[in-house]
Amino acid sequence: MFKIIKRGQRKSSKPESIEPPTSSAPPPSVTVNHASRSSAAAPPPQAGPNSLPALNSAATEVLPPLKDVPASDRHVLVLRKFQVCCFSFDFSDTLKSAREKEIKRQTLLELLDLVQSGSCKLNETLQEELVKMISVNIFRCLPPASHENSASETGDPERMTYIVSSDTDTKVAKRYIDHSFVLKLLDLFDSEDPREREYLKTILHRIYGKFMVHRPFIRKAINNIFYRFIFETERHSGIGEFLEILGSIINGFALPMKEEHKLFLTRALIPLHKPKSISTYHQQLSYCITQFVEKDYKLADTVIRVMLRCASECKLLACSHVLEEMHKVAERALFLWNNEHIVGLIAQNRQVILPLIFEALERNMQGHWNQAVHGLTGNVRRMFLEMDAELFEECDRQFAEKEARSRDLEEQRELNWKRLEAVACQSSGDHMVMVR
Repeated sequence: MFKIIKRGQRKSSKPESIEPPTSSAPPPSVTVNHASRSSAAAPPPQAGPNSLPALNSAATEVLPPLKDVPASDRHVLVLRKFQVCCFSFDFSDTLKSAREKEIKRQTLLELLDLVQSGSCKLNETLQEELVKMISVNIFRCLPPASHENSASETGDPERMTYIVSSDTDTKVAKRYIDHSFVLKLLDLFDSEDPREREYLKTILHRIYGKFMVHRPFIRKAINNIFYRFIFETERHSGIGEFLEILGSIINGFALPMKEEHKLFLTRALIPLHKPKSISTYHQQLSYCITQFVEKDYKLADTVIRVMLRCASECKLLACSHVLEEMHKVAERALFLWNNEHIVGLIAQNRQVILPLIFEALERNMQGHWNQAVHGLTGNVRRMFLEMDAELFEECDRQFAEKEARSRDLEEQRELNWKRLEAVACQSSGDHMVMVR
């Protein structure tokens, strides 16, 4: 990844739009020479704004800087610079095409500075060509695991600064940053280079934020990657980065939560406890699941049940960390009674609030496993008792009656089962065994 050195330039008060030239003057020339020929410049080609002559990658003369040409010629010059940057080079030999590689590097830096500075507004034609140039340089077939090398020109995600730029017109860009582009971008997350994955994470997050039309597709595509990882390959370098992105996405889910999101939790997220490599992404996974429970506490029961089915004995320790995070939801809820304003509101509405939460308080006191939650529950319980002893005793009486009815119902159920067993044994003989 090249280090970008920004040049000090005077910025105009208004971004300058690069438009097709209106004059018929010939565009700045790009001279292409074969190594066996002289370096005499070829006659400048006559090209319209949208037509580009084919270039030979053997050698490329340096194009003039954008700031040194008239505004009417910049459109064609930028297009030519994009074309220069579309050449790929073999990096297995550092001496081969060294001059051309340096020309491309300098051209890329100039284009990067153009996008970052926002001094020039790219029209639709230039945006289309820019996305093509990015695709040529970034997207590639990744080598097998542990075999990545520098034999070919690897992608530099900094070339995708155009996507994260605040000056990018999403209405125009979405025509070229399409589903195919997104899928190729997701494929790069399997790179073994953590620096590339980190930059890709930022790019994908910006695409998700800028292009709302792509959001369902991105979530579905990540789901498919998870499914393939869980049930087929159990090998992917970018699971942790995907989970970091999803953590912020889940945090923005609206309530009530859509069924699609709940299915994602049970079918994709929780089964990620199955692969043996869970230790590499467990922290991010735990955060995502905790976000779901904080959004909707009713999902806690589903999370625990599915997690225990998915996790083997060797992964129970990791699962216990997720459960440990869940007790913090109850802990934070009980901390509300430390706020004097909220306590005042609760006191005014205690006739409604205490009957609703009394059973939960009693359950916590009887058997909650976390000591902090147990202690906070005791404090809240004493606060209600001091606030309104008569109401507290009434709620306690109703809770005791409900518990008694539950015990009677359970005893009756056991008695009915015993009667059924007795009847079955008499009808079929003593060798029959009833299974409940």
